Amino acid sequence: MSLADTSDARKARLLALKRRRDREGPVEEPVIKHRTFDPETRGLKKHTPEDDVVMEDTVEKKVEGLAEKIIAEDAERRAQELDLFNIAPKRANWDLKRDMEKKLTKLDRQTQQAIHTLIRQRLAAEKGQSDDIVGAMNAQETARQQENAESDEEED
Repeated sequence: MSLADTSDARKARLLALKRRRDREGPVEEPVIKHRTFDPETRGLKKHTPEDDVVMEDTVEKKVEGLAEKIIAEDAERRAQELDLFNIAPKRANWDLKRDMEKKLTKLDRQTQQAIHTLIRQRLAAEKGQSDDIVGAMNAQETARQQENAESDEEED
């Protein structure tokens, strides 16, 4: 089949389709549905004032005078005399105490340990024992034993 034969066959098919379509009747064109399209004039709709929707309750209307009101209140507060007693803390060094509290807890523990060590050393020195803890405890134990022995002798 040559190129001319192929084109003739195609033209014949197209004519047959066209005749069949014409026999069936006029085909309705699809209706374009769009809110700005007017099907009667086949163009865009004209804007009318009736189409405008008036909204009464909007955010802009609610906050219309709010900025001026806030600015006026702020100006009134600034105009009032500043009361230093309401601003200043009751104690001048409250922030220093708050910051130093953590450091002081460590120092308190170390202070207590140092006090206990000094007491043990004094007890050991009084009893003639060594400076270490074991010596101090032994000195206390011997002192108790001596007191018990003396109390037993007095009872006899």
